[in-house]
Amino acid sequence: MIFGNSKDKLLIISTLGLVAFGAVMVYSTSYVVAMRKFGSGFYFVEKQIIFAVIGLIAFLAASRIPYEFYKKLTYPLLILSAVFLVMLMIPGMGHSAGGAKRWLKLPGFTFQPSEFAKFAVVVFMAYSLEAKKDVIKDFSMGFLPNILIPGVIIALIMREPDFGTAVTLGFLVFIMNFIAGVRLRYLGGLALLALPVFYVVVTNFSYMMKRLLIFLDPWADPDGAGFQIVQSFIAFGSGGIWGVGLGDGLQKLMYLPEAHTDFIFSIIGEEFGLVGVSVMVALYIAYLICGVKIASSAKDLFGKYLALGLTFMVSLQALINMAVVLGILPPKGLPLPFISYGGTSLIVSMFSSGVLLNICIKGNEG
Repeated sequence: MIFGNSKDKLLIISTLGLVAFGAVMVYSTSYVVAMRKFGSGFYFVEKQIIFAVIGLIAFLAASRIPYEFYKKLTYPLLILSAVFLVMLMIPGMGHSAGGAKRWLKLPGFTFQPSEFAKFAVVVFMAYSLEAKKDVIKDFSMGFLPNILIPGVIIALIMREPDFGTAVTLGFLVFIMNFIAGVRLRYLGGLALLALPVFYVVVTNFSYMMKRLLIFLDPWADPDGAGFQIVQSFIAFGSGGIWGVGLGDGLQKLMYLPEAHTDFIFSIIGEEFGLVGVSVMVALYIAYLICGVKIASSAKDLFGKYLALGLTFMVSLQALINMAVVLGILPPKGLPLPFISYGGTSLIVSMFSSGVLLNICIKGNEG
């Protein structure tokens, strides 16, 4: 049964609660932009609702598929995600936006391969960490494969370039290795090796250097490069404790770019204030707690690692998005899971929640 215990219910409530709230906020944040661009204020929210329905179908389907099945798909998923990411480099197939090719054009639809790749890497990590549980402290057998193979996918994502997703996935791989018991000196060495890579990336991509400088002092160019984050600060400041009310926010009126995607959290702060933001954060915390509890009750190591990986995949991205919008981290171009406008992110996140639900059900069966 889907509604078997409190973990089941908490996962469903937090997932669907965030999706429903996201649809409302997509409508609120995109109405004016949609009217100007497409002549219909419902353009984005109608598409988001369609994505949500597809995501719900994916959620229900994944909740019925035994999670052990993904073991058989580990390498096909990895290979397919790598092929999709390489296809972005083929002229005419990759769709550019904001200076990056992150969307793949296929007959009848467009999707973001990096979102699919995140799920594939989590499945691989769960499979590999279980298979190598007896040699996890060995450098060549237990550490290198779990770094090099995901590293190929991360490198392809950086090639788009999508530095935010690459960093998030890198952190996720690091965390899963740590939880599995990889020697700290190996992980520490990896972190030290990542520093020169970070330096090369920042110095060779002008937009990355600009983002870093603006992060350090957004008020140095409030009408230029720092405009977006400054407008985000204004939105949160305007919201106060209770917010200005749903639909009454001003920053979405062509002041704050990407108000319905990466910076939707700012408008939530403006329209619902600290109270509304706290409720939304509470739903993410509930999702995190639920995912950890599901992992702890999973009947095998693969289920435990898969549950933890999928939980952190959503939770870590949510944390980074909120930190960026609040000016705690440099801008990275990551959507807020379940809430920001976007089909691939929403569908993959809901499918992942369905997999979590199946792990929970199987764990309850003993």
